[in-house]
Parts: sequence; structure tokens; C-alpha cells
Amino acid sequence: METWFYIVESIDGDYANLKRTDIESDDLKLVARALLPENIAVGTRLKYELMQYSVVE
Repeated sequence: METWFYIVESIDGDYANLKRTDIESDDLKLVARALLPENIAVGTRLKYELMQYSVVE
């Protein structure tokens, strides 16, 4: 299974825009906030692994 790292670029209502940080990319991924940890904010670093997002401390 692969692991990807993101940072929350913006939050718009029920969705968040995530930017990959483990590769060079300017693309944003729109993700429903229901799939993300509750305590996210702009600038939160996330790890996506095994079809789940978790906050990176």
C-alpha cells in the first residue's frame, strides 16, 4: 500500500483542498471534510494510508 502526504490549502464549507507534499505538484485534491479528521485547519499536514487520512504531528 502506498502512503501520500498532503497539506490543507483551504477549506470551503464541507470540502477541503489538499496539496501533495511528497511529490512536486501544483494540483489540488478536493476532499469531503467527512473523510478527514475533525480537527483540521488550513496548514494541517495529513497522511493518507490504507484509505484513511490522519493528522501528521
